[in-house]
Amino acid sequence: MPIAEPPVAPSPTVHEQLLDNGLRVLIQPIRTAPLASVWCWYRVGSRDEAPGLTGVSHWVEHMNFKGTTNIPRDKVKGIIEQFGGYWNGYTWIDQTTYTETAPADALDHMLFIEAERMANCLYDPADCESERTVIISELQGGENDPDTLLEQELALTALKAHPYRIPTIGWLSDLERMSREDLYGYYRQHYVPNNATLVITGDVEVNDALRSVERRFGGIAPRTVAPRISTREPAQLGERRLKIAKEGTTAYLKLAVHAPAMQDEDFVPMLLLDAILTGAKGINIWASFRMPPPQRSARLYQALVNTGLASSVAGGLIPTQEPFLYTVSLTATQGTPLPRLEDALLEQLEQVRTAGITAAELQKGKHQLRARMVFENDSISNLAHQLGFFATIGRWQDYLEFSRRIDDVSVEQVADVAARRLASSNRTIGWFEPTP
Repeated sequence: MPIAEPPVAPSPTVHEQLLDNGLRVLIQPIRTAPLASVWCWYRVGSRDEAPGLTGVSHWVEHMNFKGTTNIPRDKVKGIIEQFGGYWNGYTWIDQTTYTETAPADALDHMLFIEAERMANCLYDPADCESERTVIISELQGGENDPDTLLEQELALTALKAHPYRIPTIGWLSDLERMSREDLYGYYRQHYVPNNATLVITGDVEVNDALRSVERRFGGIAPRTVAPRISTREPAQLGERRLKIAKEGTTAYLKLAVHAPAMQDEDFVPMLLLDAILTGAKGINIWASFRMPPPQRSARLYQALVNTGLASSVAGGLIPTQEPFLYTVSLTATQGTPLPRLEDALLEQLEQVRTAGITAAELQKGKHQLRARMVFENDSISNLAHQLGFFATIGRWQDYLEFSRRIDDVSVEQVADVAARRLASSNRTIGWFEPTP
């Protein structure tokens, strides 16, 4: 069984160090238990993929668990598990990350793993071929899930130019043709210290941890990393729609509107708008969406679920480096026609767009959002995640400033965001209609 982490209270003291090779190191001592958490973040995700290489970031992440020059393939897992710890990783649109959490006396072992992952992964051709099958199966599994399929198609319809439209899993034709050289070349291009942030939290001494980091990572040479260049998404000129009719048993409705980037002044007001509409979710994509939001008094829950039109409602607004999407997802109850569900949804959105919100709703949304941020920071792993995540999309300090940004939001700001962002010309509506 993996170790259980006790609740923690965040310390305001984060020590930052930039190594000579460009590796940014963040260390936050937390003395609640004799544990340490390590996260190594790379500023590379699906947004960085060229045509013909979609899905390469995610595939490379998989390959970086397959052994290194100094860690045999069958020993990677055991290094952490022998201490009773756990390890994982994920890829998304702006970043790729790897993590280990274990007793604090295993810190040097965790740093050894991440230094090896940065510099010495092998990419055995047989492992590449084996993983090709795994990832294609993952892609096909998503295509067979109506909710996942509609989510992907909605993004492709709402976004015409920005690379956030590319699904993280990639396209089948690219996954079928990508070579070991493609994967290894991408790894060597992006997995360099000057493109990474290393985060350490837990029962650690700052100077001792820095000495271990320097010993493990200091000899890894930097490389030139091309600056990120994204095509700016053009303004949407009118409502867009898509309809998928496919074998299934349940009907789904999704609505997406163009949403602000994390550092945009509209972001936190829109986060509170979502709390009022569908319940507060928080801002930790690693932890927040594992807990159901407080929805019973949310506007869309009362109007659509309590009335029997939908069996579930969810809102999604994620912190991103550049503007992305805010999505409302509905699961229709058996026998509810999608046109009727859509009319009821649009009626509610138009009401908040034209009439705004109340001071009581805003206060409740703020309370819920602050509570979610407490829950999503309940371990040293989650705290380390947030420092590294925000460092890859802006500054790690942005995360510490969120409470102030929430406090500063007014009723008028939320009403203004609703009026602009929920306009019909800014939205895309998707249906999944099940066929026998």
